[in-house]
Amino acid sequence: MKKLEIGIIGGAGYTAGELIRLLLNHSKVNINFIYSTSNAGNKIAKVHQDLIGSTDLVFTNAINPKIDVLFLCLGHGNSKAFLEENTFSAETKIIDLSNDFRLTNDAVFEGKTFVYGLPELNKEAIKKANYIANPGCFATAIQLALLPLAKVEVLQSDVHVNAVTGATGAGTSLSATTHFTWRDNNFSHYKAFTHQHLGEINQSVKILQSDFSSEINFMPNRGDFSRGIFATMYTKYNGSLEDAKALYNAFYKDAAFTVVSDDEIHLKQVVNTNKCILHLHKHDDKLLVTSIIDNLLKGASGQAIQNMNLMFGFEETEGLKLKANYF
Repeated sequence: MKKLEIGIIGGAGYTAGELIRLLLNHSKVNINFIYSTSNAGNKIAKVHQDLIGSTDLVFTNAINPKIDVLFLCLGHGNSKAFLEENTFSAETKIIDLSNDFRLTNDAVFEGKTFVYGLPELNKEAIKKANYIANPGCFATAIQLALLPLAKVEVLQSDVHVNAVTGATGAGTSLSATTHFTWRDNNFSHYKAFTHQHLGEINQSVKILQSDFSSEINFMPNRGDFSRGIFATMYTKYNGSLEDAKALYNAFYKDAAFTVVSDDEIHLKQVVNTNKCILHLHKHDDKLLVTSIIDNLLKGASGQAIQNMNLMFGFEETEGLKLKANYF
């Protein structure tokens, strides 16, 4: 079978770097071009230094409009602008990693309908899709913790979420809170109760539980580590712990990357993988769900490739059989 020709837009960022690393080791694809106006002519390995010796590809400011798959690794708000200015073949499938098309009101753009790309929720629709809106990193971790409860319509109380992300969650652009001297040995919250991923989280919950009207109180935190998301959330739940485990295991029985652990979990189990690992704990009338992912993989580039695999009928785990950086 002829390999898919891949184009990547916004090739210098963290998500693009991980996407390139994974695609170089994917048996079904060939990277046709990696677009970056600020780095045009530079070798990829000059920017993504973990790829030295792995590729001789260079950044370009030219676009091939006839590729099979286009990955958009642009900042939020920039994907829409890019597609307005650049035209691709009608056969080109697009996977966008920004938040431009995730919400229902934004999903139709210039005749293209973007399917929300959370495989554990929309697998069958993803298989038939030409355009994918890849979920946010926090949104992925939180949704995978809540959707089994929404499926059986037992989310009847407020949900309280506390989640910590690594420094790569902020992207490569420097700001006051990304400098080493600020981040090291430090901890803080930001966008309390107002984080932009709440829109897609609530949207997905209501797909499964249309009468959900409680609050999802989300406290995002910055951790002093490079990558990963550790999210804990609790809500009232009348069933037993065994009941909860049964419904979570049933919900994820066919999931390629989401698993429920009987043992307590920690970030090193998922960093450098496309996994989401969940753990359940019952205390009085409250169910505590812990969810862990790698923000750059299951929270971004790994999930984008998982979506591509589904769109083209490949094995869902193709190019994603990765070992965690446990030690």
